[in-house]
Amino acid sequence: MLDAVSQPPKRVLLADPRGYCAGVDRAVVAVEKALEAHGAPVYVRKQIVHNVHVVRTLEARGAIFVEQTDEVPEGAMLVFSAHGVSPAVRQEAKDRQLRTIDATCPLVTKVHKEATRFAREGFDILLIGHRGHEEVEGTSGEAPDHIQVVDGPDDIANVTVRDPERVVWLSQTTLSVDETLETVDQLKERFPGMSAPPSDDICYATQNRQQAVKQMAGECDLVIVVGSTNSSNSVRLVEVALDAGARASHLVDFAEEIDPAWLHGVQTVGVTSGASVPETLVQQVLAWLAEREYTDVERVVAAEEKVVFALPHELKKSIATTAANRR
Repeated sequence: MLDAVSQPPKRVLLADPRGYCAGVDRAVVAVEKALEAHGAPVYVRKQIVHNVHVVRTLEARGAIFVEQTDEVPEGAMLVFSAHGVSPAVRQEAKDRQLRTIDATCPLVTKVHKEATRFAREGFDILLIGHRGHEEVEGTSGEAPDHIQVVDGPDDIANVTVRDPERVVWLSQTTLSVDETLETVDQLKERFPGMSAPPSDDICYATQNRQQAVKQMAGECDLVIVVGSTNSSNSVRLVEVALDAGARASHLVDFAEEIDPAWLHGVQTVGVTSGASVPETLVQQVLAWLAEREYTDVERVVAAEEKVVFALPHELKKSIATTAANRR
């Protein structure tokens, strides 16, 4: 038996990049700035991003999260979440004379524009994504007569198209890259003439976070992913870790959710977080691990991210007006 001196050191591999992406940061700041400019309450349709901590924090500042537009009082301020909405939702807001701020991630907006263009050109659009997810519902609403949701390889048998030569695939931005490509390959077997989107729909941040996990998972006895259960990209990170060789992987919102039993026989712990997770939650996990002698932290760098998105134009107008009124 190894004595305490000869025991290999406990260590943490910390994925980089992790946490907030540019689209999430933009959306959260949009709600914060809206509260500053207009005062509480500011209504938000659905969760602004899929993270329990973020939602609770914004609620404490005066944000009110609703499921449907008709829950918002007429004339009030409404923020559309980072996941995007359909044209029908925008019309509902207009009918209720709501003042709106569109915090849709620009990368999701790109997919919406692709959908409307391909529909206009007469294509059947196969949207790879999770049925019922807000992003998928928003994109589908851009061209409901042309779009079919394909929820993974098992859903392919249900697909029917009008013209096999006028078919294109698009995807939800937060999917597993490998799983999406598997679905695409099987779709191509059925529809050899199927076209691809002009650029990759899966967002840069999703791909980078998955790549960092792939690089470290093979060395990890356990990978802890910080994120909420309704966060598609966070859930995917758990799956990617297991597929890439981690012995175990678990999703937690907060450090206190970690089960100490998970550390039994564990030398190397990988830590990462989904694209909607603030860094403070990761630091709390690292502190929790340090209390249990996992003090050697090594970064695993997959990419350097420098993407920044401008605030929604409606918000920039509000900020300018508020500043002028205060002079």
